[in-house]
Order: sequence, then C-alpha cells, then structure tokens
Amino acid sequence: MTDNTAVFSEPFETFQEWLKEAEASEPNDPTAMALATSTPDGHPSVRMVLLKGADENGFVFYTNLESRKGGELAANQHVALLFHWKSLRRQIRIEGQVEPVTEAEADAYFASRPRTSRIGAWASKQSRPMEGRFEFEAAIAHYTAHFGIGDIPRPECWSGYRVKPVYFEFWRDRKFRLHERKTYSQTSPGGAWDTAELYP
Repeated sequence: MTDNTAVFSEPFETFQEWLKEAEASEPNDPTAMALATSTPDGHPSVRMVLLKGADENGFVFYTNLESRKGGELAANQHVALLFHWKSLRRQIRIEGQVEPVTEAEADAYFASRPRTSRIGAWASKQSRPMEGRFEFEAAIAHYTAHFGIGDIPRPECWSGYRVKPVYFEFWRDRKFRLHERKTYSQTSPGGAWDTAELYP
C-alpha cells in the first residue's frame, strides 16, 4: 500500500497490510509491540513484547504468568498496544482487553520454540530478583540435565494472552507535521466499527 492509498474499511485488513510492509522493510523485529498495563494501584507500566499471532480474533503474545506483567493483567485486563515502524514512518495504537489463549494454543506455540528457549521458560523466575547471573545459569544447567534429550513440557506458569481490540488508531507521518490519523472504535465487542479522522 502506498502512502496515497486510502486506509481499508476494516482495521484488521489495514493492520495486516501495514505489518506485511513492515516485515519487508523494518530491519529488526517488525512484530515488536509496546504493551501497556497498569499496576493494581493505577500506575502505568509498559514494556516491549513480540506479537505471535494476529487475526480478527485479536493479537496474541506469550509470557510467564507469574511475571510482573502477568500479575498486572490478572488484576486489570484492560491494555494498550503500540506498533511503531520507523522505516515506514507509521504507527498503530490499539486498546482492548486481554483474555487467555487456550491450553492447546499455548502448548502448540511452546512446542514451536527453540529448545533452549523452552528450558529458559522453566529456569527463569521472570521479573523477580536474583542473586546474580550465575543463579540463572545454574537453573538453566539444572533443567538442561533434568530434561536431557526428552520432551520439554510447557510450565503451568507460562501461557499467552489475546488482546481483543475495541479501538485502533492508524498514524502516518506527513511533511511539516501534517500527519494523518484515522481511528476505528467499537461501542460494544463484535459490533460495527465507527471511524473518525483526527487532527494531527
């Protein structure tokens, strides 16, 4: 899609087209997205995660459920995502609510990960303090020996979430900061998308 092409009528179509172009042009991690959550007392919290699935059902990522983000998501399911592709001078903001992926989805994705990453999921007490790097490396060595050359099952504390969007904003850079901003919003999940154009 060139810069002169109109944004598609449905936000998921536009997202897929922009992601496809980012995968062809962005030098590093075109699927990287900022995930914003909030702490139980209402303070914002944000970090980068990797998108692992996207369709009209939502946007999927995986994590340790006992991590800081896991605890925040358990307390408040409302989140925001941000994709920024510097090579294309575009960004997409998404707001919605998370729901857990199915056990089958989590098992299938975990099985697709490199073996060392699967061991790391067992060894890492994500977000919690450690005495030093050696403690983590010792845990990796322990689980490497424990599983040997056998199968590595998915830890119970490791799974994924699907963000069900209710709001999109597509932003494109323009000269002299006369940027383009188009939004899609739903008043009820599964309903029609209302569109609007915003001043830059």
